[in-house]
Amino acid sequence: MASQPSLTRRNLLGAAAFTAAVTGFPFISRGRAAEAGPIKIGILHSLSGTMAISETTLKDVMLMLIEAQNKKGGVLGRKLEPVVVDPASNWPLFAEKARQLISVDKVSAVFGCWTSVSRKSVLPVFEELNNILFYPVQYEGEESSKNVFYTGAAPNQQAIPAVDYLMSEEKVKRWVLAGTDYVYPRTTNKILEAYLKLKGVAPEDIMINYTPFGHSDWQNIVADIKKFGSAGKKTAVVSTINGDANVPFYKELGNQGIKATDIPVVAFSVGEEELAGIDTKPLVGHLAAWNYFESVNTPANRAFIKEWHDFTKNPKRTTNDPMEAHYIGFNMWLKAVQKAGTADPAKVIDAMIGVAVPNLTGGIATMMPNHHLTKPVLIGEIKADGQFNVVWQTPGTVVAQAWSPYLEGSKDLAADWLPPLSCGNYNVATGKCGGASK
Repeated sequence: MASQPSLTRRNLLGAAAFTAAVTGFPFISRGRAAEAGPIKIGILHSLSGTMAISETTLKDVMLMLIEAQNKKGGVLGRKLEPVVVDPASNWPLFAEKARQLISVDKVSAVFGCWTSVSRKSVLPVFEELNNILFYPVQYEGEESSKNVFYTGAAPNQQAIPAVDYLMSEEKVKRWVLAGTDYVYPRTTNKILEAYLKLKGVAPEDIMINYTPFGHSDWQNIVADIKKFGSAGKKTAVVSTINGDANVPFYKELGNQGIKATDIPVVAFSVGEEELAGIDTKPLVGHLAAWNYFESVNTPANRAFIKEWHDFTKNPKRTTNDPMEAHYIGFNMWLKAVQKAGTADPAKVIDAMIGVAVPNLTGGIATMMPNHHLTKPVLIGEIKADGQFNVVWQTPGTVVAQAWSPYLEGSKDLAADWLPPLSCGNYNVATGKCGGASK
């Protein structure tokens, strides 16, 4: 894995040369002449069910971005047309809706999914039909598909820095890894468990707990966490709890008097949108790790928030990290379409690598050959008003690791979708594409 950054830089230079060679004026002219009518954009987010609390906002921000771009004339002289579907927090239905968007509605790209199980559900559809998914949420890594652009954080852009922060700043010695029972929390916690043990944490100082989607009875679990934290060692909860289960979880923390000064919670799936539905006063000081917070004070973010409030006609409507991921992904897609001279997914996929656009925190997001973004990492404390006070951040952006160096099955894997590799799971030890050797 250590050799990946230099390989990445070399391939990015190759991508620039390749792009210059294939996007000359005659090619663009032919591509534009061959295409007419609106460019359809699929929006694949749950508008009902347990994940609607998080995903409805992502549908709304995509409608805002598309409307704003249409006011600028669209792209390549064509207007953009959103096609919205509701997979209803039903994981198999995600795949059915994705196939409908691509095969029936003829969309050129899809912005969607939140949970990893929904992404895993649609992945074979996008690969079979060779379309593009922009996936905007932090996830467990251990994947790199040619047809997916991962605009949320990989574990080394969120989970690992959060643990490092708790170790160094909060002097945490005992760890509760609490998650919803599906692939993202389980894989992330597998990575974190290996990382903590590598850092010298004893197995008895790691407590792992999973609950189903929509879990509401937290009394016994929170009591167990409180007991685990009473052993005389500083204890923290690393939360990968997703969806509306967060509301009763945080409420029960308050009911049992667990304060951030006693057992801090750092969450990876709780942002401004989720906090808008609960009384945050008992949660002041608890933490979240993201790559964006609404409270970031930059001109770009202030303009984005104003546009959001104007679009929703609601000055209290919050912004959050996955919204910024869609903002970045959408602007990257626009640049890649212009670069390729066409909205054809196969050509846009090739054009995406190396595209760079401003993020909302004052830096630049670049699409790397592993189909992941460069991102800053921020740790925020919950404030009484439901916003976050940024208490720590990386000095610059972090390059994502699609494959974790802490897991035996993936530590030798690298993702690079540029020739000559053109592979999402290249084994640097065996020199072969296809993953870990058996």
